[in-house]
Amino acid sequence: MKMNLFKNKKIIAAFISVVLIVGAGCKKALDINHDPNNPGLEVGTPKIVFPVAVMGVAGVEGGDLALIGGLWGEYITQGATSNQYKNIDQFDMKTTDYNAQYTTLFTYGLKNLQFVIDKANETQDWNFYLMGNVMKAYSTALLVDLYDKIPYTDALKGLGNLTPHFDDGYTIYKSLIAGIDSALNKDFSASTAIDLRATNEGNIDLLFGGDIEKWKEFANTVELKLYLRMINAKPAEAQAGIEALYARNAQFLQEDAKVTGFTDNPSLSNPLYEQNVRQLNFPNNLVASKTFVSYLQAHNDPRINYSFGPNPTALDQGDFTNPSSAAFSATVFKESPTDPVVFISAAESYFMQAEARERYFSGNGAKTPYDNGVLAAFHDVGADGSSFIAPGGQYEYPSGTTAQKIETIIVQKWASFAYGVHFIEGWFERNRTGFPKSSPVYSTDASYVPGEFVIPKNSVIGSQYPKRLVFPDAEISTNPNTPAQVPITTPVWWGL
Repeated sequence: MKMNLFKNKKIIAAFISVVLIVGAGCKKALDINHDPNNPGLEVGTPKIVFPVAVMGVAGVEGGDLALIGGLWGEYITQGATSNQYKNIDQFDMKTTDYNAQYTTLFTYGLKNLQFVIDKANETQDWNFYLMGNVMKAYSTALLVDLYDKIPYTDALKGLGNLTPHFDDGYTIYKSLIAGIDSALNKDFSASTAIDLRATNEGNIDLLFGGDIEKWKEFANTVELKLYLRMINAKPAEAQAGIEALYARNAQFLQEDAKVTGFTDNPSLSNPLYEQNVRQLNFPNNLVASKTFVSYLQAHNDPRINYSFGPNPTALDQGDFTNPSSAAFSATVFKESPTDPVVFISAAESYFMQAEARERYFSGNGAKTPYDNGVLAAFHDVGADGSSFIAPGGQYEYPSGTTAQKIETIIVQKWASFAYGVHFIEGWFERNRTGFPKSSPVYSTDASYVPGEFVIPKNSVIGSQYPKRLVFPDAEISTNPNTPAQVPITTPVWWGL
């Protein structure tokens, strides 16, 4: 279907203007959830609000959260010739950090998407109802995974409750899953369900162009992801939920759920590129981390070219005070203004399916989605992974224990997140599984195992890793119900 490129650019421009702020602290931009007696609310419709909400979430995840995930997931590190992100790289997080990002995720990912859900429910437009529930689940879980507890039930009451209580992460997860299930059970053949492709409005759906069958796959994949997050805290519930997905023959994503259409123009480019390269006008802040590069080099992995180019020089994680010429010549992370922002890639979907098969189906059928995940991850960056999964290949599916197989799956998933600035998931998955493993030595040691995580050289929290963000001042200063801060080394509810 032919897309309205001009309209897409307008949506992207609106979103980028929000993202760029996201450092400036504009809390109310495009928030339609104001006083319901205000006539301005009447202009809000799912068609208007949904794409801007999606772009708002993409802007935060593909911008500032990509920085956190890239540095804490040890894909990249702060360069020695600058200091823009050294506070992140050394785990020095304060309540003054990420205030606008927090409120933007609430505005776009929770409140505005709830508006879409409510309006779609009123008109029985079950397509938008599904799309709204899936994106709400995805983006709200992102907040939970960052902060553990967030205002949720009370936060959706608008001016009815200006000091909402915080819900625990598990309760929120259950509500999100229930919302997805409710949406999947609607009658999508109803005449009230708007087919955006039939009305030539597929451009409103920035992920799948109005293909509701793809949204059903996305819904199932998000639900699978939420259940896998539960494996440590709620193992029985995680197993039951995943087995129920398979029992109903749920179909999962076989293509990337991503936002594309970025161009090499101000306010129209990929959010990380816009923020880190175009706005700062100094592209050398982020360089290759030895953790990630050593893993790729040890396996002769051509995906290294996508992120860094051939034969990169890596800097040990967090060693940005190193005065050596080698440190100053570390290879800069490659960014493109047209890079997509990925929510869930086909590779991630396949790796989740492989893990589920290993954990709950005695490994039956796990190898095929694993192989497909590797192939998809290579394909995303223009490489061919077929020789890597072949017998004797670097990434051949192992024949060892279940634990060894799951480690293989997760490490490959971690490697795949370099595509689409999806770094934050690499950090989340390590917090959930412990993979890649932690190294007992720093990466300068001769015994260092390529790809194992190290404590950054200039860490301010000792020999531990961060597991969450602190509640920001934007919440603390306005809501007396904000829980007491806990150390960032404390896992969120599902973490190890």
